[in-house]
Amino acid sequence: MGITSVAAITVICYVLALAIKATKLDNKWLPAICGLLGGALGAAAMYIMPDYPAGDMITAVAIGIVSGLAATGVNQVFKQLGTGANQNADH
Repeated sequence: MGITSVAAITVICYVLALAIKATKLDNKWLPAICGLLGGALGAAAMYIMPDYPAGDMITAVAIGIVSGLAATGVNQVFKQLGTGANQNADH
């Protein structure tokens, strides 16, 4: 499974970020929340998944944090692509 588990953390954080966006919480906290969620998921994955690409807790948490932050990056890519399409329609 290896690297697939890293993508799974990104997807889980992305879905949780969408759920959090539906609340009254200010969106400026989403990257920090996704990073923390990713770190926690990375730590858990080290024990749950035998092929997780980390051999120690610090690396597992770091991989999780980066994966969680990638979820906010994916969100921004979709947001920017949507904005670009709207700008092109206006011209």
